[in-house]
Formats: sequence, structure tokens, C-alpha cells
Amino acid sequence: MKDILIITPPFTQLNTPYPASAYIKGFLNTKNIESFQMDLGIEVILELFSKQGLTDLFQVDSNSKSENSTRIYSLKEEYIKTIDSVVSFLQGKNQSLARTICSGNFLPEASRFNQLDDMEWAFGNMGMQDKAKHLATLYLEDLSDYIVECVDENFGFSRYAERLGRSANSFDKLYLHLQNQQTYIDRITLKILKERIKDIHPKLVCFSVPFPGNLYSAFKCAQFIKSNFPNCKIAMGGGFPNTELRELKDQRVFEFFDFISLDDGELPLELIYNSVGQTEPAEVELKRTYILEKGKVSYKNNTTKTDYKQSQVGTPDYSDLLLDKYISVIEIANPMHSLWSDGRWNKLTMAHGCYWGKCTFCDVSLDYIKLYEPVAAKTIVDRMEALILQTGETGFHFVDEAAPPALMREVALEIIRRKLVVTWWTNIRFEKSFTADLTYLLKESGCIAVSGGLEVASDRLLDLIQKGVSVAQVAQVTRNFTESGIMVHAYLMYGYPTQTIQETIDSLEMVRQMFELRIIQSGFWHQFAMTAHSPVGLSPEEFGVIPEQNEILFANNDINFIDKTGIDHEQFSFGLKKSLFNFMHGMCFDYPLQDWFDFKIPNTKIASDYIYSCLEKDEDFSFKPSAKVFWLGTKPEVSSFTKSKKGMSWQMMELTFHSKANTFQIALEEDVANWLLLLLKKISVGEGTVHTLLQIKSEFETEFEDFELIWFSKPINQLRNNGLIVL
Repeated sequence: MKDILIITPPFTQLNTPYPASAYIKGFLNTKNIESFQMDLGIEVILELFSKQGLTDLFQVDSNSKSENSTRIYSLKEEYIKTIDSVVSFLQGKNQSLARTICSGNFLPEASRFNQLDDMEWAFGNMGMQDKAKHLATLYLEDLSDYIVECVDENFGFSRYAERLGRSANSFDKLYLHLQNQQTYIDRITLKILKERIKDIHPKLVCFSVPFPGNLYSAFKCAQFIKSNFPNCKIAMGGGFPNTELRELKDQRVFEFFDFISLDDGELPLELIYNSVGQTEPAEVELKRTYILEKGKVSYKNNTTKTDYKQSQVGTPDYSDLLLDKYISVIEIANPMHSLWSDGRWNKLTMAHGCYWGKCTFCDVSLDYIKLYEPVAAKTIVDRMEALILQTGETGFHFVDEAAPPALMREVALEIIRRKLVVTWWTNIRFEKSFTADLTYLLKESGCIAVSGGLEVASDRLLDLIQKGVSVAQVAQVTRNFTESGIMVHAYLMYGYPTQTIQETIDSLEMVRQMFELRIIQSGFWHQFAMTAHSPVGLSPEEFGVIPEQNEILFANNDINFIDKTGIDHEQFSFGLKKSLFNFMHGMCFDYPLQDWFDFKIPNTKIASDYIYSCLEKDEDFSFKPSAKVFWLGTKPEVSSFTKSKKGMSWQMMELTFHSKANTFQIALEEDVANWLLLLLKKISVGEGTVHTLLQIKSEFETEFEDFELIWFSKPINQLRNNGLIVL
């Protein structure tokens, strides 16, 4: 028996659990509140995509079968025979099957295989395992297509009945759908849920609903609990209510839920838990929580308690989750998308909120963005070590809105000091703090990829967005990451208010040049969407858009609008995405931009060497007294020799350095070499001390003269290229 059951409803990701429940369970541990968590989505998927699951699936009557579904049905015995082996392979348990999958004539193939990329082109450098994962993914997507057509039209691997939850200003459509008979997917979901509730006997069931695609299942599960376990109280929190349910008025929602909390969930959940069993709801102390009170929706925020600091919320706890049963898939040949869907990642945050918090398309008015609170680097790495022990996984995805560069630096240093071998990636802003030295440090600590917003690739629009970066700056920063061996993914946007056709084409040219110069390896175009809590949504008249006004009784986030420019931005979607796909594969850079569109576009006004010229500007390596200096290399081998010239001789030292990739030597006069050896020992990251350039200069000049002369000399420059970093 556990006091609380925390559920992530179907569906989020196949390869890793959505982290919210692990965060909440970690917090509840600090309060000695017993809880159990489950990712209901992966449990449904595992039951559905199994030998018994497919046997049952193909027995479901269907009046409508396309040619594709007829083919799948006719091959049902092949699917039933192969499904357990394929799922086991995608779980990492049967890797030898990759050769069988790639050899052909093993997987039954339907329409998804007609869209197959040229395999050598897409996967030639990625290896047999990834090729096999992609083929196995197509196999699962064929089955998904069959389910959508013949069994449940709302099915999707990472979302379920999403259309019912997306910006549903009225609850009517979802409410009516909930009165329908259970679907095939519902029956699987509710059977698993029933068994778990009987095992756990919770007082309180909490649904974490991150996306519109989780909403229907959350309501369907809550409806089932109300009918079958009436003594259980039910709460909802998570990303969806935080962004969409801030103007909730429809009392019918509380036929399903007793509590709906907003924003950070720790204190609201603690107070909800304390209230369970109280007989006088009017006296209940709650934080940012909706309840039904005297037949009306009431927002309760009547506690004097303040939210917990990030240092107080505990370490995420992934226990109870089926960590060895998640499925790694490769849907498309995009290197960053493969990170999202392939492999299991421990999820952490470096900071709550966004340290920038100004972008006009972003929900900067909401707490999850505007309340910025970093976590101490040592605490972050403590949590990493705890999760490695718990999960056995050394991969981390920091899910920050934008990870702060200074904190990333401290985390990287702490990882290196502890000699941890980890792999990590995160989201950033492409700001000038990411120097070549900092990106080198991040790589040494295990950083493999970053994603960030280039957005509209237009300085005028970047300024209007208040992004705080320029195209030239983005180019220089992405170059630094790329040269350090860190993959870069760019979020790209089109259709921002007041964006002209010329600016869209010029943005495409900027992106083309960046891919051609290989300073960006991955990207994705998104059409601008106006949200209710962004500066554009809050003050649309200032951005030249006219919103469609609807009465809000249920959800409110995405807002339909009319752009006063009258431009149909949707028409650019196919051409932008098709060109990007080719650029990512290193192709078609010489195509005229007009070739990507079937309508007339203007010629670009961007010079063909614009990005190249931006990269010609060297970083500022001038003497900065407050800069911190670190040595990431090894202790050198030392040998002495005598140098003679014009009858004079003096003692020299040759220092031989062995890095992971090469060996190099530098020669210095003996006294300077001894000074350098002592310096490298003091500034070694493993020493845990911090020395500034000013301190180093002062110490040097107690024995020698002209520090700048040695600091900018060829030997020191060699070290600067091999582990001597200035931050």
C-alpha cells in the first residue's frame, strides 16, 4: 500500500520516461510520503505490441480496410511471429537481430517502407544497429497505421486523442467523447490501471499531464477511478494545466478530478495530500489549486507557505518505472531527433525557469519561465551520481528552457574534478559566452549536443523577438561548438508577425550557408504559433496581429490570429522543410532557392559569403584580468638540454605532452619551464582551486618581467589549443 499513485497517462515517449513523476516522487521522499509511480503509456505499448497483443488486435472487427491495411492484415501471422523479437531488439536486449533485420525478408513491410530513405545515404555512417532500428521503427509505424485506420483513430505513439485537448476553449467536445464506449486502447489502459490500483491501494491518484496528447487518457482514467474506486481522490498537474487551464470555469471537469494544481507541483501536492480525509473543504489550505466548491469552480491559493527552493526538492527518483523496457526508435534520419527518441536519458534541470526570460513568442509571464532559480553545481552533480547508482545509466538530458552558460561551466568543471564518465546534452541560447574555450570544456565533461533557437535568422526580427543574439553571433557560437565536437541543432521559425516574404527567403539563405559551412548539423522549421501567455499573445496589437476571441471555459493557450501583412506563411512550409532535409545530408547547396518552391519568390538579398565573413572575425583573446584559467591536460614528461649561441649557453627544458589524440612538445628556458610546471599543477581542474589571469600575472612578475610576452608566446598558444582554457 502506498499513499500516492503518480501516473503519466498515455502517451509521451517510447525511449525514456517523462521526468515529472520522478521529480515529484523524489520530493515526496523528502517528506517521507510513500508513493508509487507508473508510466502508463509504455505499459500500454508493451502490452499492445506483443505476441498476445497483436493476436487480440487482429481479431478486432473492422468494416473499413484500405489496400495498405488489407496487406498488413494478410501478413498478421508474420507480425505476430516477429513482434516480440523486434521489441526486444529495440529494448537493447537482442542486438544480434540487427543483421537479420538489415539482410531483408525478415520484417513484413507495408506503406511506411515505401518512404524509405536511401539507406546508404541516410545511415551509411551510422552503422548497422541504427539502420536496423530505423527499419524496425517503420515496422511499428505500419502497425500504428493499421490501428489508426481499423481499431482506434486517435492512436499515436507519442500522443493520444491530441485533437481533443489542443486549445479546447470549450470542454464540450472532450466531455461528449468521454461518454462514448471505451475504445480498444482504453480497454488495455484501464485494465492495467485497475490492476495497479488494486495492488497499491492509494489514497490519492495524481496525473501528470504534460501535453494535449495526454489529456484524453488522463480524463478517461479519472472517469474509471471515480466509477470503480470512489474513495480515491484524484489530482491533475503538469505542463498542460500549467499553460492551458489557467482560466478554468467549467464545473463538469470536477466530475473527473478533485484537484487541479498549477505551476510547481511540490507544495501544492503536499497540501492536497494533507487535505485528503478532511471533511470541511472550505477550511482546506491549498496552493494554486482548483477545486469544486458549492457547485462552482474555485481557485484556492490560501496558504502562507512559500514554494520550496530547488535545493529542497530532492533528487528525482526513477524507481518503480520499467527502465529496462523502454523502446529506442529512429523515426527519421535527423541526428538530433535520434537523441530524443533513441536511448534512455536521465532527465535533470540545471535551473528552474529561464535566465533570459524576454523572448516575445515564449510564455515568459508564467512561473515555469519567469521564476529563475539555478541549482548549485555540486548539487547537480550529486544528483547525477545518485541517478547513475539508481538507474545504471550515465546519459543525461538537461531539460532546461535555456541552460545558463556560467552554470554549465561550473557543472562541467565539477564533472571533470570527480572523474565522472557521463554523456549529456541540453538546450541553450546561442550567446557570446560560449567561447571556443568554454565549448572545449563542455566537450571534455561529456557534452555531446546542444539545441538552441536561431528562430527567424533575421537581425530585425531577432531584435523584435528580443532574442538577445544576432545572426553573426549565432554563427560564431555554433562554429565554436562544432569545432569542439558538439553537435548543434537549430530551432527555426517562420511566420513571425510582420515577417515579410523577403525575410523568409533571406532566413533560408542564412540557414543554407550555415549548413554548407557545417557549423550546424541539425535543424527544424516551426511555423510561429501565438500563445496566450507570451508577450505577443498578451499584447497582439503591438505585433500587428488580430487574435480570434473565444469565451474561455476550459483550455486556453494556442490562439488563432490574423496577420495584418496578409501573407500566407503556410505556403512556405514544404519548401523550407524539404530544403532543410537536403542541407542536413550535405546536398543541394548549389540549388537556386527558387527550386524549393512551386510559386515565385524574390531573390535573396543576403551575400553568398555573409556567414563566412562572420566567421572570419577572431575571438577576442586580449588580456582579461578576471578571467579564470584551468588546465585540462596531463602532467608532461620533462627533459633538459643545453642551448648555445655565439659562445653563450643556457639551460632549456623540453616538455612533452600526451593528449588523448596527439603528442606535442614545447621548449622553454629552464626557469620559465619550472614556473610553467608549477602553474599547470596549480590550475589543474583536479586541484579544485581557481586562479585568475591577474593572480597568475602577479605571481609571474615576482620572478620575471613582461607576463604578456610569455602568455601570448607560441608555446603557450600550443597549450591553449590542447587543454589550457581561459573562461
